[in-house]
Amino acid sequence: MIHPHIADALKAPALVALTEGAVLVRFESMKVYSALAAVARLLEEGRVRPGQTLVDSSSGIYAHALALACHRHGMRCHIVASTTVDATTRAQLEILGATVEQVAPSRDLRLDQELRVRRVREILAERPDVHWMRQYHDDVHYLGYREVADLVADALPAGRGRLTVVGGVGSGASTGGLVEHLRQRDPAVRLVGVQPFGSVTFGSQDHHDPEAIIAGIGSSIDFANVRHHLYDTVHWMDFTHAMAGTVALMREHAVFAGLSTGAAYLAAVHEARRHPDDLHLVVGADTGHRYVDRVHARHAEALDPACLKPFEVGAPEEMAMPWSTMAWDRKGRPGARAGRAA
Repeated sequence: MIHPHIADALKAPALVALTEGAVLVRFESMKVYSALAAVARLLEEGRVRPGQTLVDSSSGIYAHALALACHRHGMRCHIVASTTVDATTRAQLEILGATVEQVAPSRDLRLDQELRVRRVREILAERPDVHWMRQYHDDVHYLGYREVADLVADALPAGRGRLTVVGGVGSGASTGGLVEHLRQRDPAVRLVGVQPFGSVTFGSQDHHDPEAIIAGIGSSIDFANVRHHLYDTVHWMDFTHAMAGTVALMREHAVFAGLSTGAAYLAAVHEARRHPDDLHLVVGADTGHRYVDRVHARHAEALDPACLKPFEVGAPEEMAMPWSTMAWDRKGRPGARAGRAA
């Protein structure tokens, strides 16, 4: 196939067998699916017009995806970037035509997120013609993952066991959109969400991981796009365990992936031991380039995954670092949290 734009090529995932009971759906940049479909739908519905400026905050993957979607559809792009956005990503954004402003450096991920949302609101007040994409709250971002679900369902072997999807929760649109559509074919599909400690999404906000850099799969504010009732199980994991999974994925399967993929892989290995008849689909959101210095270059420090196991807890308040897991059983959102950004 000759693609009309590089974004259409980048979004396509590869399905890679890891073990007899696990398959990786590996993306170069998963959120390209989401951003392309979202911008196309907004244009189709007249919610934005050709050439208009689209703005959002991002810790990296969505920023690149939105810049590509804007380039593809002839839109302007403005990104309020997290301190975690690296120089390589920023350079690509700028060359693609996006304007980028990065919030003041902070090791406090909650403050980083709040500063970004605050700055977006300031931009909207200054420039009413700008459209806020609201990747965390506008469910238009679910649309692109329908296509992924169809690709996965058609590619997986017939006669397999029950399908369990394992991936970072993040804004909720990726794992949520994928599983909502998969369950239209098979309601038994399970969803296992992975969170960093410190995220409010599933109640770990009282736990602090000093090395946490997996902000993309957690949040310091409530995300409306997270549909808690979709999740069967939740894993909370610290940096050292996510790093162990990331290095193991490279060492055992030659897959160079990001930290959220490594965390999902470690969770999937545990889930496969508990449910050996299931087929586990590990969501690999992006490559490992952003994590070379902080993760891959430190591979000698990585813990042995064979020696790791989570605390099994019955409620969020029982969790303990460095790794906890809980049966969520498709319950709704935890109690209301302060700091939600609409």
